[in-house]
Amino acid sequence: MRRFWLWAPLVAFLIFFGVVASGLIKPDDQLHPSKMIGKPLPQFALPAVATGHSALAKADFSGKPRLLNIFASWCVPCIAEAGVLAGMARQGVEIEGVAIRDRPADVDRFLKANGDPYRAIGSDVDSSIQLAIGSSGVPETFVIDGHGIIRHQHIGAVTPGDVPELMAKLAEAGRS
Repeated sequence: MRRFWLWAPLVAFLIFFGVVASGLIKPDDQLHPSKMIGKPLPQFALPAVATGHSALAKADFSGKPRLLNIFASWCVPCIAEAGVLAGMARQGVEIEGVAIRDRPADVDRFLKANGDPYRAIGSDVDSSIQLAIGSSGVPETFVIDGHGIIRHQHIGAVTPGDVPELMAKLAEAGRS
């Protein structure tokens, strides 16, 4: 019996470690979709944040469907998706950007190093627009129809495998 008590702390630790490790390896679904899907973009007017780009406002989202990409120069997954977004822009997809808590010089360096798929980039220094549209992090990409209605939200970096779905959502948004 005494031998059991000697090994009990180690066994308890291993059980605890196993539970924690399983949660880290395969966490519960932590995605929180925006409650703004199906609703119009809130009113906003963001100043330009990057050299050669115009400011961004809600009024810019009329006419045809486009993507609204929430990103930051300090965001590693944003670097990973930059090339994919640039490829979509070369295919004619219009992409507007919102830089979160960023400085102009940092955004310029990010665009120079990773490509520039954006027509306009607004500066959201306090994340007010990000929160208003229901974005919980960076990167996130929204499909906005030609009437300024949020039609779809893609949480996380856009990968080559996500492009067909985003293209289909853009086409759907064009029919609404």
